[in-house]
Amino acid sequence: MNFTGVRVLVVGDVMLDHYIAGQVRRVSPEAPVPVVCARKRWTAPGGAANVARNLARLGLQVGLTGLAGLDDAGEALRRELAAEGIDDRLVYSAARSTTRKTRIIAQGQQLLRLDEEVIAPPRPEESAALREKVFQLLPGCDALVLSDYGKGVLLDDAGNGGLCAPVITAARQRGIPVLVDPKGGQWRRYAGAQCVTPNSAEFALACGLEMGETPDQREREALAGRLREQYDLERILLTRGAQGMTLFAAGQPPCRIRAAVREVADVSGAGDTVIATLAACVGRGLDWEESARVANTAAGVAVGKMGTAPVSLAELNQALRENVDNPKLYDSAALLEKLEEWRRRNESIVFTNGCFDLLHPGHISLISQCMALGDRLVVGLNSDASVRRLKGPDRPIQNERSRALLLAALQGVDAVVLFGEDTPLELIRRVRPDVLVKGSDYTVETVVGADLVRQYGGRVHLARLVDGCSTTSLVRRMGADKA
Repeated sequence: MNFTGVRVLVVGDVMLDHYIAGQVRRVSPEAPVPVVCARKRWTAPGGAANVARNLARLGLQVGLTGLAGLDDAGEALRRELAAEGIDDRLVYSAARSTTRKTRIIAQGQQLLRLDEEVIAPPRPEESAALREKVFQLLPGCDALVLSDYGKGVLLDDAGNGGLCAPVITAARQRGIPVLVDPKGGQWRRYAGAQCVTPNSAEFALACGLEMGETPDQREREALAGRLREQYDLERILLTRGAQGMTLFAAGQPPCRIRAAVREVADVSGAGDTVIATLAACVGRGLDWEESARVANTAAGVAVGKMGTAPVSLAELNQALRENVDNPKLYDSAALLEKLEEWRRRNESIVFTNGCFDLLHPGHISLISQCMALGDRLVVGLNSDASVRRLKGPDRPIQNERSRALLLAALQGVDAVVLFGEDTPLELIRRVRPDVLVKGSDYTVETVVGADLVRQYGGRVHLARLVDGCSTTSLVRRMGADKA
């Protein structure tokens, strides 16, 4: 998948996501609440700005407009957008504050969220400035995303008429598809959009369903049809979490897509990833069904990340390949993205490597020992060419693909990555494990990468061997049996 040259404009409620991560070791004596010892703090673009960030990470040209305040959060948001290479055309207003969401995380779980926000439609002068920005950016765009978080930018107001209607009209006049991530039950302002992407709760609210009312497939299809007719919408892409997605379009049977979830860490920002990927694919010229399937794959990656972390192009392409392969197989770029996510959760990384040509009890023991040394295990696997150089022309017995799949099937292995060099030194430099593991037939001084790991504060562990277990002895035994 490649999105070079595709340009998408995002309009909506921008915000700053602020994270504080740490450890909980006790309960407060002042109240029955956990005490978090803060270890890390970081900020990231949120809301519509997170949609733009997802698009930027997919390699698109991205324009963004919305409202932010002339405050510290607004300045931090400006810096984050600049770092992502996003064309920041925000309207900065002294009359309102920048929406900021602060999440407290411990042991990989979100404990608390603190919202600082003002919910109000734009003032007349702000609305005029927003329209001017949109009309400047719209020509040359391949898709338009309206990201509505209900904070005000896309709300209707008697004083200014609202932003949605003129923007949708202008986009349709230019043949630019409009995609909407909705908020609330009043969809009149989205009338004329090509696609609206509600989750189950937003869909139920727009349909006027009672709380807890769960329509079956036929009822959902009928309700979606009524919404499309009522608001002149071409499509509705209903996102249903673990139940996947359903695409409803006029004159076509519903397209049901199974969820692509592999590991759920945090659902925050998954909707941003869906609409960003959908817009990227539609802007590239893919049909809506194929675009929805790619967006579903991206959502599966997004929920495996902590917080509103974007999905990169490398991760998306890796996940698309994994649809027919295995989710634990990584290339180098995708592995670095995953390592960053694990480290945000304060998870420790263990690394070991080898040829793993014929799996045997010694390998199982090694993996088991590695599991006890940290939270995540990365296995570096010699490529076929590397094995031949090290073991001779008759090795490996199994090709690298087969060896990788077998390793990935083992409980406790979180990532398998191939390396083509004779030693894993460069891979170790990139992974920077907290613990480096080799068998006790080595000494610490002879373990490749040991000096590097110890230099930055990591440690080296020599695993116990299982007597009589080695691939070489198995190969010899098979040769003797044939003789």
